[in-house]
Amino acid sequence: MRGLKGKAAIITGGLGDLGYASGKRLVEEGCQVALFDVKPDAEGRAKAIGCLHWQVDLRDEAAVRAACAAVEAELGPVSVLVNSAAVFILKGIEGEAEDWDTMMEVNVRGAAFMCKYVVPQMKQAGGGSIINFSSVSGFVGQPRFSTYTATKFALRGVTRSWAIDLAPDHIRVNTLCPGYIYTSAFVQSCKDLGLDEEEENRKASAKHLLNRQGRPEEVAAGVAFLASDDASFMTGSDLVIDGGYLAT
Repeated sequence: MRGLKGKAAIITGGLGDLGYASGKRLVEEGCQVALFDVKPDAEGRAKAIGCLHWQVDLRDEAAVRAACAAVEAELGPVSVLVNSAAVFILKGIEGEAEDWDTMMEVNVRGAAFMCKYVVPQMKQAGGGSIINFSSVSGFVGQPRFSTYTATKFALRGVTRSWAIDLAPDHIRVNTLCPGYIYTSAFVQSCKDLGLDEEEENRKASAKHLLNRQGRPEEVAAGVAFLASDDASFMTGSDLVIDGGYLAT
């Protein structure tokens, strides 16, 4: 991808499968990458792919501000921000107040805090790219998903507003919308719910025209594209990587 070499990038949810794959891909493209995650990197996974790691709770605005400043001091002004952090509380109308608060605080407000403290760095750098992870769940209704879908629809909405606000500063803002992706979170959810992993994989695969779940590296390729100069005429848009899910 053009225009990524030497750029500083932050990826939230960086120790999750999608954030981690995105960090690996951006390093391969020549970026200097900081992974933000609420979890400590006890196994040194960030260093293993050439990334830095900060333990950050996105619900804590002061912590976000301090971490973004630390990245700037270490790597210089950030030009790429990937908001991939998310929590998954899948409930319908029975969702409790704390469920809604947690979902909105991490999935939406956390992305807003990141933009608040990274955008000044992007302006200093002369522009940048913000990539907000929405989902196919940001386009359609799904049973017992309302707590999650609300945040993914919201991210598509704020992306459009931020794109308008930041265009004069040469900062592009887009959403990346994956379909079902085969991740460790999918495997763990099957275990937690006592479900057969192979059967659940077949069910999820059947929702896509390509009859399989996606792979994290396929999503990471979309991140690299949106971050790069190859996407220089894209802002306020959705990049859907869903194996045909939304076509059905």
